[in-house]
Amino acid sequence: MSIKFGHVNIIATDWERLSLFYQQVFDCIPVPPKRNQSGTWLDAGTGLSNAHLQGEHLRLPGSDNDGPTLEIYSYDQTLEKPLPVANRLGIGHLAFQVPDVSAHLERVLAHGGKACGSVTSNLVPGKGTITFVYAADPEGNLIELQSWSAPPA
Repeated sequence: MSIKFGHVNIIATDWERLSLFYQQVFDCIPVPPKRNQSGTWLDAGTGLSNAHLQGEHLRLPGSDNDGPTLEIYSYDQTLEKPLPVANRLGIGHLAFQVPDVSAHLERVLAHGGKACGSVTSNLVPGKGTITFVYAADPEGNLIELQSWSAPPA
Protein backbone atom coordinates (compact mmCIF):
# COMPACT_ATOMS: atom_id res chain seq x y z
CA MET A 1 0.00 0.00 0.00
CA SER A 2 1.32 3.45 -0.82
CA ILE A 3 1.00 6.47 1.44
CA LYS A 4 -2.17 8.52 0.97
CA PHE A 5 -3.47 11.61 2.77
CA GLY A 6 -6.61 10.69 4.76
CA HIS A 7 -8.25 13.62 6.52
CA VAL A 8 -7.91 16.77 8.58
CA ASN A 9 -9.73 16.89 11.92
CA ILE A 10 -11.42 19.80 13.67
CA ILE A 11 -12.63 19.37 17.24
CA ALA A 12 -15.75 21.49 17.61
CA THR A 13 -17.94 22.67 20.44
CA ASP A 14 -20.97 21.88 18.25
CA TRP A 15 -20.00 19.49 15.44
CA GLU A 16 -23.39 19.66 13.73
CA ARG A 17 -23.32 23.48 13.50
CA LEU A 18 -19.72 23.53 12.27
CA SER A 19 -20.35 20.77 9.74
CA LEU A 20 -23.30 22.73 8.36
CA PHE A 21 -21.06 25.83 8.02
CA TYR A 22 -18.55 23.90 5.86
CA GLN A 23 -21.38 22.39 3.80
CA GLN A 24 -23.05 25.76 3.18
CA VAL A 25 -19.93 27.88 2.67
CA PHE A 26 -17.54 25.45 0.93
CA ASP A 27 -19.93 22.89 -0.64
CA CYS A 28 -18.51 20.04 1.43
CA ILE A 29 -20.58 16.85 1.29
CA PRO A 30 -21.26 14.55 4.27
CA VAL A 31 -19.72 11.08 3.96
CA PRO A 32 -21.75 8.55 5.98
CA PRO A 33 -21.85 7.12 8.51
CA LYS A 34 -22.07 9.71 11.27
CA ARG A 35 -19.82 8.71 14.14
CA ASN A 36 -20.75 8.05 17.78
CA GLN A 37 -17.69 6.38 19.25
CA SER A 38 -16.37 5.37 22.63
CA GLY A 39 -14.68 2.44 24.29
CA THR A 40 -11.33 1.09 25.35
CA TRP A 41 -10.10 1.09 21.73
CA LEU A 42 -10.73 4.87 21.45
CA ASP A 43 -9.11 5.52 24.85
CA ALA A 44 -6.07 3.49 23.79
CA GLY A 45 -5.69 5.18 20.40
CA THR A 46 -6.19 8.74 21.66
CA GLY A 47 -4.43 8.41 25.00
CA LEU A 48 -7.55 9.76 26.74
CA SER A 49 -9.70 8.22 29.48
CA ASN A 50 -13.42 7.69 28.94
CA ALA A 51 -13.30 9.35 25.51
CA HIS A 52 -16.60 9.76 23.69
CA LEU A 53 -16.96 11.62 20.40
CA GLN A 54 -19.61 12.31 17.82
CA GLY A 55 -19.32 13.79 14.36
CA GLU A 56 -18.91 13.15 10.68
CA HIS A 57 -16.57 13.34 7.72
CA LEU A 58 -17.11 15.82 4.87
CA ARG A 59 -15.89 15.35 1.32
CA LEU A 60 -13.80 18.35 0.39
CA PRO A 61 -14.64 20.31 -2.76
CA GLY A 62 -12.71 19.07 -5.79
CA SER A 63 -11.99 15.64 -4.30
CA ASP A 64 -13.31 12.32 -5.54
CA ASN A 65 -15.32 9.78 -3.54
CA ASP A 66 -12.13 8.29 -2.13
CA GLY A 67 -10.41 11.64 -1.55
CA PRO A 68 -9.36 13.22 1.71
CA THR A 69 -12.05 14.45 4.06
CA LEU A 70 -12.59 17.09 6.70
CA GLU A 71 -13.47 15.28 9.93
CA ILE A 72 -15.51 17.30 12.42
CA TYR A 73 -15.95 15.81 15.88
CA SER A 74 -17.14 16.90 19.30
CA TYR A 75 -15.86 15.15 22.40
CA ASP A 76 -17.93 15.06 25.59
CA GLN A 77 -14.93 16.57 27.40
CA THR A 78 -12.83 19.25 25.68
CA LEU A 79 -10.06 21.62 26.65
CA GLU A 80 -10.04 25.33 25.87
CA LYS A 81 -7.75 26.59 23.13
CA PRO A 82 -6.00 29.92 22.75
CA LEU A 83 -7.30 32.38 20.19
CA PRO A 84 -6.00 31.39 16.75
CA VAL A 85 -3.51 33.66 15.05
CA ALA A 86 -1.71 33.14 11.76
CA ASN A 87 1.76 32.83 13.31
CA ARG A 88 1.01 30.34 16.13
CA LEU A 89 3.13 27.18 16.03
CA GLY A 90 1.47 24.03 14.75
CA ILE A 91 -1.13 23.54 12.04
CA GLY A 92 -2.22 27.03 11.10
CA HIS A 93 -5.20 27.02 8.75
CA LEU A 94 -7.26 25.32 6.06
CA ALA A 95 -7.02 26.86 2.58
CA PHE A 96 -9.80 26.82 0.01
CA GLN A 97 -9.38 27.94 -3.58
CA VAL A 98 -12.43 29.99 -4.54
CA PRO A 99 -13.40 31.84 -7.73
CA ASP A 100 -13.90 35.22 -6.03
CA VAL A 101 -12.19 35.85 -2.68
CA SER A 102 -14.25 38.93 -1.72
CA ALA A 103 -17.55 37.24 -2.55
CA HIS A 104 -16.57 34.11 -0.64
CA LEU A 105 -15.53 36.16 2.37
CA GLU A 106 -19.07 37.57 2.38
CA ARG A 107 -20.37 33.98 2.40
CA VAL A 108 -18.17 33.16 5.39
CA LEU A 109 -19.47 36.24 7.24
CA ALA A 110 -23.10 35.48 6.36
CA HIS A 111 -22.78 32.02 7.93
CA GLY A 112 -21.28 33.12 11.24
CA GLY A 113 -17.58 33.36 10.41
CA LYS A 114 -15.41 36.44 10.70
CA ALA A 115 -12.72 38.26 8.74
CA CYS A 116 -9.21 38.19 10.19
CA GLY A 117 -7.51 40.27 7.53
CA SER A 118 -8.22 42.26 4.38
CA VAL A 119 -8.40 40.91 0.84
CA THR A 120 -5.05 41.51 -0.83
CA SER A 121 -3.15 40.45 -3.97
CA ASN A 122 0.50 39.82 -4.72
CA LEU A 123 2.49 38.63 -7.74
CA VAL A 124 4.41 35.42 -7.04
CA PRO A 125 7.14 35.21 -9.71
CA GLY A 126 6.74 32.12 -11.89
CA LYS A 127 3.35 31.25 -10.36
CA GLY A 128 0.95 34.15 -10.97
CA THR A 129 -0.98 36.54 -8.78
CA ILE A 130 -2.55 35.30 -5.58
CA THR A 131 -5.54 37.07 -4.08
CA PHE A 132 -6.23 35.94 -0.53
CA VAL A 133 -7.55 36.72 2.93
CA TYR A 134 -7.62 34.94 6.25
CA ALA A 135 -10.98 34.39 7.92
CA ALA A 136 -12.28 32.21 10.73
CA ASP A 137 -15.14 29.74 10.93
CA PRO A 138 -17.79 30.16 13.67
CA GLU A 139 -15.55 28.35 16.19
CA GLY A 140 -12.48 30.44 15.41
CA ASN A 141 -10.52 28.02 13.20
CA LEU A 142 -8.48 29.90 10.61
CA ILE A 143 -9.39 29.58 6.93
CA GLU A 144 -7.51 31.02 3.98
CA LEU A 145 -9.60 31.98 0.97
CA GLN A 146 -7.44 32.18 -2.15
CA SER A 147 -7.58 32.47 -5.92
CA TRP A 148 -4.78 32.50 -8.47
CA SER A 149 -4.54 34.26 -11.80
CA ALA A 150 -2.26 33.00 -14.54
CA PRO A 151 1.36 34.17 -14.55
CA PRO A 152 2.18 36.96 -16.96
CA ALA A 153 3.37 35.77 -20.37
